[in-house]
Amino acid sequence: MNDRRLEATATISLRQIFAQFLFVGAISFGGGIVAYLRELLVTRRQWVSSDEFMVLLSISQTMPGLNAVNLSILMGDRLRGGRGALVAALGILLPGACVVLGIGTLYGIHGDHPSADRLLAGVMAAAIALLATVTWKLGRRALCATKSLALVLLTFVCMSLLKWPLYLVLATVLPLALFLYRPSAKNAE
Repeated sequence: MNDRRLEATATISLRQIFAQFLFVGAISFGGGIVAYLRELLVTRRQWVSSDEFMVLLSISQTMPGLNAVNLSILMGDRLRGGRGALVAALGILLPGACVVLGIGTLYGIHGDHPSADRLLAGVMAAAIALLATVTWKLGRRALCATKSLALVLLTFVCMSLLKWPLYLVLATVLPLALFLYRPSAKNAE
């Protein structure tokens, strides 16, 4: 990490972390939250580099739970330690929790109405499109490498065609990925 970024992260307050993660939690929907976090943390605020973001995103995807929450906790910890992790998690979760509580109440009251099914079908289509867009934006660079593309295809085959459980896919693909991307003598120079 360069000195400028180190100085910037040392001056980031817990209030700033909470406000930024609260903002992202309030404006993002579905899978788009990771793209919003990247835009905010890497491009606008420059709190972390693009490479640091991708490393923390990769780690967050291997942990149980929601990727966005895991990523927020890791980012908050990276920026301000345990307290940063706590306020980032609260910030990212609070808006969604309020919305889900409100929508759940409305659905409980009006869930039998025929329009509810049509509305949910539209929301599902939009969520799928948003997730596909985010996946493309985040994975475009990684998918150019033959090794990465092979790992993606292997994961897809194991999950979608063979219907393996996640733990079995991870137990198969993770060691292979670690082997393929292990440090070599020429990279260490």
